[in-house]
Amino acid sequence: MAGDTARLFFAAWPVPQVQQALGKLAKSLERECGGRALPAHNIHLTLVFLGVVGRDRLPRLEAIAAAVSAPRFDLSVNRIEYWRHNRIVWAGVEHCPDALQSLVARLEQTLAAEGFRFDRRPYVPHVTLLRNARRAPSESATPAVAWPVGRYALVESVERERRRVYEVLREWPLVA
Repeated sequence: MAGDTARLFFAAWPVPQVQQALGKLAKSLERECGGRALPAHNIHLTLVFLGVVGRDRLPRLEAIAAAVSAPRFDLSVNRIEYWRHNRIVWAGVEHCPDALQSLVARLEQTLAAEGFRFDRRPYVPHVTLLRNARRAPSESATPAVAWPVGRYALVESVERERRRVYEVLREWPLVA
């Protein structure tokens, strides 16, 4: 039964000002590259993608997240890239903060120990801005978005009216 499962991921969830700045960037890139800009309210940085998980496991996921302690960090979103194979334009960072790598590693280690499956490719911090882009953006499309990351969330991807909507199920603060 579809209601017994959820499509889940852990993500750094930006404050509204950061979502709006990245949403504005997505809209400007949409004019240049074609495709479909993600709505600002869906913009996030995936930490660990879990995929389809039984809803009965949600309490365990919440307990795992509550036990993972990590420091706050600043992210400087300062580059734009294009993945031709899946036609995605994304924003990234020149330098991945150690605190971000550590948070992802802690989540993955704890999830693996509990038998959760997740994407095990090397972590590339990226924020999807456009889907189905027709071409790569120009070199001049360089963002400068400062993102103070102070929390992360367990998020469910829900299909509504043939579009994906991301709903934050629960959030946890990062420590000072």
